[in-house]
Amino acid sequence: MGKQPPPRMTLPTQLVLRAFLEDPAREMYGLEICQAAGLASGTIHPILARFEGIGWLESRWEENDPHEQGRPRRRYYRLTPDGAENARAALARSRSKVADLFGVRAKPARGTA
Repeated sequence: MGKQPPPRMTLPTQLVLRAFLEDPAREMYGLEICQAAGLASGTIHPILARFEGIGWLESRWEENDPHEQGRPRRRYYRLTPDGAENARAALARSRSKVADLFGVRAKPARGTA
């Protein structure tokens, strides 16, 4: 099986990655990710599934009994070491593309052109 291409760096995708990169070793569950990224659950869960599918994230279900907790079981997500590295690189490429798109480059000082 060949190496999968990186995901498209849509704004929601970038927001999810930035939320994880604030503390790359931290596990977060869905609602925490929603709050950190400022996105709805229906937006982040497909992104999380894509990242898990390409090996950037790993997940686990909490061990607590949902009846004792009075809430559904939480699924915790965390960046893999390769995922953290790939996320940083993907965000850097994305910033570079935006800068190129909008022509954000160093301008010559006045009177030197």
